[in-house]
Amino acid sequence: MKLQSELNKASLFQNLALLANQVVEGFISGIHKSPFHGFSAEFAEHKIYNAGESTKHIDWKLFAKTDKLYTKRYEEETNLRCHMILDSSASMYYPEVKNLGIGDLNKIGFGTLAIAALMNILKRQRDAVGLSVFSDTYNFYASEKGSERHHQMLLAKLSEISLDHQPAQETETYKYLHLIAEKIKRRSLIFLFTDMFQTSEDDEKLFDSLRHLKYNKHEVVLFHLFDKKKEQQFDFENTPKRFLDVETGEHIDLYSENIKEAYEASVSAYFETLKLKCTQYKIKYVDVDIRGDFSRVLNTYLVERKKFL
Repeated sequence: MKLQSELNKASLFQNLALLANQVVEGFISGIHKSPFHGFSAEFAEHKIYNAGESTKHIDWKLFAKTDKLYTKRYEEETNLRCHMILDSSASMYYPEVKNLGIGDLNKIGFGTLAIAALMNILKRQRDAVGLSVFSDTYNFYASEKGSERHHQMLLAKLSEISLDHQPAQETETYKYLHLIAEKIKRRSLIFLFTDMFQTSEDDEKLFDSLRHLKYNKHEVVLFHLFDKKKEQQFDFENTPKRFLDVETGEHIDLYSENIKEAYEASVSAYFETLKLKCTQYKIKYVDVDIRGDFSRVLNTYLVERKKFL
């Protein structure tokens, strides 16, 4: 049984790496008519081959696809350090899915795959990446490194998190963001993935902790993950339903149509408040529908990286 369990973990680990690569390759193909044309030199690992140069580093696989000669670039490691922060509380495991895949993701699945895709790009750039995970405790911390061993370890951890069947019921986001801020000493680009579910009383504490992350000239991007159809538009069949708060256990029985209009207005107002608060504290706010693709996350990274360096 133990051997089978390890084999399952290995398979899932490889699958996340493969899915992340597919996301990145699809993103690159989607924004260019031909490979690397017009793409930022900071991102590409290739340059056009010039006659007279050594043929040692020509990418022959790319030549077979494009009929053009490119050489692989071997730049010195950049100064970019990126730290990913992932909320793994129970609300992030909504909606319930049987088999995580690109076409069937909950919030934690989207977050882990988005981080894995960003790690894929950072690896190509030879940049350093770190990871923090929190729920009701500060579950995991890894400082920023660029080694292959470190990359594989983070992928394994992300895969483990996405498949957790007993996530923590509660979280105090602000508490652990303060702890993370204390650990990140060198200037970094910080990405926080969370669904922003906390009590209204905790909102100010949360933004205090985000301001703490801004110390040492860090740049902070808040990726607000949500299911637009269900959590913003409240699109449910108008039949009697029980709505359960997975973090507190509280529930309410009702017809969705009876509160749909008021619910949408309240959520829209809350989203607008988040945007204004982030603007006030110079934090980049990005709302992300988990039913969409990953281009919003990856485009944000490219823009922020260019500004950061």
